[in-house]
Amino acid sequence: MAGGNFMHRVMSYLVNEIVVNGLANSPAFQRFAVRTSKRLEEMSNIAAQKKREIAEKMKDITEEIESRRNH
Repeated sequence: MAGGNFMHRVMSYLVNEIVVNGLANSPAFQRFAVRTSKRLEEMSNIAAQKKREIAEKMKDITEEIESRRNH
């Protein structure tokens, strides 16, 4: 049983090394990674902007409700 576990770890290590080195040296994968990173950053910025906009709208709504209560 232990021999199978050892072989599994060796095979896993070798496959991991081949895949990681293959992807690290692949110009196509590097372009994909850069494009993906840029898109994720853009989406994160858009989400942060929308969050600010929603917070501002909620603040305005809350102020409007408070104003109506006080009159």
